[in-house]
Amino acid sequence: MEMVPMMWSVWGAAVVLMAVVGIYASRVGRYEESQLFLADSSSHAKTEQDVIAARMSRIRPLRLSTLGLAGLMTLLIVAYYALSVYRSF
Repeated sequence: MEMVPMMWSVWGAAVVLMAVVGIYASRVGRYEESQLFLADSSSHAKTEQDVIAARMSRIRPLRLSTLGLAGLMTLLIVAYYALSVYRSF
């Protein structure tokens, strides 16, 4: 099997997976508060924020790994074509 279609397929899958994880993380973190409230007005709101923060912390390694995979595949493809151009001279 040719290497180029396989590289592009893995890169495409990595980018799609990265997009799906990013969309999921943005949906989970949509209701996360961006402000810190010092007065404890409601224990329910604090608990809900803790649940959202826990979900976001579980998603973070997956987001970083998919970003790393997509970046690595991008570098691999660029290096492959740069080496191909270099060999043609």
